[in-house]
Parts: sequence; C-alpha cells; structure tokens
Amino acid sequence: MLDCADRPGDVLASLRQGLAALVFHAAGEVQAKLAAIAEAKGARLLAPLTADLDLAAERDPEAACCRLLSPGL
Repeated sequence: MLDCADRPGDVLASLRQGLAALVFHAAGEVQAKLAAIAEAKGARLLAPLTADLDLAAERDPEAACCRLLSPGL
C-alpha cells in the first residue's frame, strides 16, 4: 500500500509500476477517474485512514496493523 497524498500523478505512476493498493487524499471527479483506472488495472484506490498507529508503542506491531486495516474482523 502506497499513500499518494493528493498527487494524482503519483497514483498513475504507481499503477504503471504495478502497485495494487494506493491511498489518495481527494474526492470528486479526479478520485472517480483514478478509481476507474485503478480498477481496470486490477488495483484498488483507497481512502485515507482516519486513525493513527504508533508501532513503537505496540507489543505486536503486525497484529496492530491488521486491527487498523481490517476493522470488525
């Protein structure tokens, strides 16, 4: 997973390199177009996470990441 912030060019470059999960910090028409391009390439364009995670404070960093990225599981 790569966070591309609000830079659509980074999303497109990442898709060309074959990345499959990208975070994009924008909404509207640009987001919709990028999501369609990502889907056509078998990738996902994700909304940014709303929670922070400090792995230095976690006893089990891998489990903490799983909890953050898969809420409700």
